[in-house]
Amino acid sequence: MFLMSPRIKRTEGRFAKVDGIPFTLPVRSAPSPVLMAAFQINATKAKALMPEEIHPLRLWNDKALLVVTVINYLETNIGKYIEYSVAVACTHGKKAAPKMLPAIFQGYFNTGQYVLDLPVSTEVSVKGGKGIWGMPKHIGNLNFRITEDKVTSQYDLDDKLVNYVEIDRPGKFSIPIRTNASNYCAFRGMLMKSDVFIKGSAHMAFGKKAKAKFVIGDHPRAQYLHQLEIEENPLFTAYIPDAVGTLDDHMQSWFLHQASDVFEAAEGMESVVNLGQGEDWPAAPTAEIKASVFSTEADITKVDSDHKAA
Repeated sequence: MFLMSPRIKRTEGRFAKVDGIPFTLPVRSAPSPVLMAAFQINATKAKALMPEEIHPLRLWNDKALLVVTVINYLETNIGKYIEYSVAVACTHGKKAAPKMLPAIFQGYFNTGQYVLDLPVSTEVSVKGGKGIWGMPKHIGNLNFRITEDKVTSQYDLDDKLVNYVEIDRPGKFSIPIRTNASNYCAFRGMLMKSDVFIKGSAHMAFGKKAKAKFVIGDHPRAQYLHQLEIEENPLFTAYIPDAVGTLDDHMQSWFLHQASDVFEAAEGMESVVNLGQGEDWPAAPTAEIKASVFSTEADITKVDSDHKAA
């Protein structure tokens, strides 16, 4: 169900300036292509990566969902950029929710996704996304490619592969979507929640009809993914060629808390205060795509060959 915030409607066409970044409200993107792939993972091991009061959305047999979403924003209030999200479907509350139900009763169980990694391709997107909404954005080498039968995206850092995702484009038929989604992120020692309202036409595939590949690279930033026991075949995939996202300008935050008074150093505002509003993109990713979740050597060879030829 599409639940547009009344505040968004009230502020339509007004102006704001936050941390030196000018906005014409609402904070909205032009129609832009999106790829999504969801893979089953070990729910117990996913919980180990989450703060208290955030719980994996459990499916069955201790399974949860890793959701990889890449958006090629063609136009936004802060220019064009790519955003590559790696997240776990989750709920927010004192206790873990019953299995499956949060996928249906999203509002009741505070369903959303806990963002593990969120590289983007411009400095201003980091400054705004992290400084305002608490999203763990950072600059990465990213691309977004659409062919007749596939949609792919590669994410590099320091000339090394972090992740590569590829989906077969689902069938020609699409369904209109109008929905909202919540992002939970850890920043400044706080749990930050932001909401986005999405509409577009989605081409989707489920079960055996869904075809996707997710490669974990050799960059240290990707190594935590190995512990999640990511299943090779996706639960579902989606391609939305015309997604429009509208960010709510209302956010929520809570202190992250734990039983011990010994804390790991948390990234804070020092990571954004000196950022500018640059819209230049870093170089495109060039790292070699090697074996990871691919099932056969032929698959690896073909993707690597396609990558080098592109």
